[in-house]
Amino acid sequence: MLNNIRSKQIIIIGAIVLLGAFLFTRDIKGLVKPKEQTSNVPAAGPMASEAPQPISLEEVSASGKTLISPNFAAEITSLENAFKAAADKDKIASAKVLAQKWDDVEQSAPSALYLEIIANQEKTLNSWLVTGDRFLKAFDSSRDSLLQPALLQRANAAYTNAMSIDSTSNDAKTGLGITIVDGLGMPMKGIALLMDVVKKDPKNLKANMSLGTFAIKSGQFDKAITRFNNIITIKPSPDAYFYLATAYESLGKNTDAIDAYLKSKKLAANPKLSKFIDDKVLELKSKN
Repeated sequence: MLNNIRSKQIIIIGAIVLLGAFLFTRDIKGLVKPKEQTSNVPAAGPMASEAPQPISLEEVSASGKTLISPNFAAEITSLENAFKAAADKDKIASAKVLAQKWDDVEQSAPSALYLEIIANQEKTLNSWLVTGDRFLKAFDSSRDSLLQPALLQRANAAYTNAMSIDSTSNDAKTGLGITIVDGLGMPMKGIALLMDVVKKDPKNLKANMSLGTFAIKSGQFDKAITRFNNIITIKPSPDAYFYLATAYESLGKNTDAIDAYLKSKKLAANPKLSKFIDDKVLELKSKN
């Protein structure tokens, strides 16, 4: 029985990882990472109190340039040279250009590092929130097992700085909660932060999505179904329907799972996701 449950969780986690690969957003990927353990409570990673691990901007930039066109890489190199040569009073403006340019080519790690430079100078709530969000995006999209913990720590540090400016900020609490649940500390501490956000702002999609994906990851499928149905009443999305479908499937509610999968397919309009869902629907129909 236990082996069946674990096998089912492995299948569900694999499906969610595939969805993340298809649609490339934080909300879709949520808290589930590849090759993650399948026990009911995720293990704690590096504690949030640790200083952020160093990340070499030069190395991250060099790696990012291998993933974009030569023309874009050359343009960014030119901008980086201008940043290095800029007077101190001009570096922030130069860093903003680079952060945006890297984000335009979907390279979140170097973009986040330039945003961190900006935030360290501006020291505003918004600059730290933007920095934290970009580091989380980089954490989600990275497959570098050595870089991932450092990216998560930098996100945690950014949200911690945001909280020090405004301890009532729901955006800061949500981001901080996500980093803790993702591995920086004990998961329940992060859940408590997310629950506090939802209590004050029941329609907060980011916090609700994070709580829903954690419920799936920890095997609390009934709670996940309730959470994602509530999310859908606020704002229907392909990721919410997909998570809802996986939760239904895990409980053997194949008819409901098929319906949710098909709604996800319709909203996403993504060929690769459509193929995955078509295969999944055929599989579920064969079990009815």
